[in-house]
Amino acid sequence: MSAIYFSVGPQHAGSGHFRMKITLQGDIILNAEPDPGFVHRSVEKIAETREYLQNVPLIERQCLSDVSSVTLAYAMGIEELLGIEVPPRAQYIRVIMCELSRIMSHLYWLAIFGIFLGHSTMFMWPFGDRDIFITETAEKIAGARVSYSYIIPGGVRYDLPDGIKEHTLKTLDYFQGRLKEYDAIFFSNPIFKRRTKGVGVLSRPDAIRMGVTGPTLRGSGVRGDIRKDEPYAAYDELDFEIPVFSEGDAYSRSLVRFREMEISSSIIRQAFENLPEGDFKVKTRKKVPEGEVFSRVEAARGELACYIISDGTRKPYRVKMSTPSFRNLPGFSLMKGSMLADLPTIWMSLDYWPLDADR
Repeated sequence: MSAIYFSVGPQHAGSGHFRMKITLQGDIILNAEPDPGFVHRSVEKIAETREYLQNVPLIERQCLSDVSSVTLAYAMGIEELLGIEVPPRAQYIRVIMCELSRIMSHLYWLAIFGIFLGHSTMFMWPFGDRDIFITETAEKIAGARVSYSYIIPGGVRYDLPDGIKEHTLKTLDYFQGRLKEYDAIFFSNPIFKRRTKGVGVLSRPDAIRMGVTGPTLRGSGVRGDIRKDEPYAAYDELDFEIPVFSEGDAYSRSLVRFREMEISSSIIRQAFENLPEGDFKVKTRKKVPEGEVFSRVEAARGELACYIISDGTRKPYRVKMSTPSFRNLPGFSLMKGSMLADLPTIWMSLDYWPLDADR
């Protein structure tokens, strides 16, 4: 039987602007070669032509499902160059926004994963909950619904609005009840387990060797999370665990994200309960002292790092982002030797976001 070659994407409802070049023999995938770059926008190069604050709405568009993590990594780097200390209240608000972003990102992943596997209910439920409850909560805080430009160098753009604590806690009460329904209808569903258990296995040594990050790494038994390894914002003052599963298959990677939504809800509750009074930002200078800095955070998909070189002017000499989707690209090699029917399972278990990788 001769092998055939075909493409998945780059114009596909599930893949987004991303192409996977597949070589198939019968029902077996002989080779799966990722082909990114279809939405490259030169964000890093454009950042060299704008002032530091003007870059905030630019760089956050590389991952619209998790904007808070992107802007936080960038802001932390500038703050280190400026030598300023962010007020404690702003640090807690940053945690709240980042964990809301984590939940929104995971709900987006869950909805697409559901429809990839033919489970239309798990397409509608997560998108509905995300839009009506979680996104609305973030909008009340940041004043925008998709891209916020809320986390800025020196703190956050606005203080929390009146009544937001009660609104958020009420939303979390509802959402944590919904997570139990997600578990019953999807994660504990025997059909979902048969579609994901033992599929796309990434061993612990291979996960480390490939340099994958986030839930993909923790699904292979590696307890790596910047929030614990190098605490930032107010994470060192909050109590939470890091979910890790050792099987390394699509089911383990899915469970990591499911558990993270529960844990993020707990983190947000703690942040509101321990929220200090005081300023929500400090003044910053437009000119940043000469130097270079490396900052990183734990975004929804994994480690997101920002490298900035300043030449002492109002504009950065260099801005370089290391994004989790790009780091997880080697995971697509798990498709080799798998059946064609397992392609969507492995694909979505990696939670690849084309815009995040291409920038």
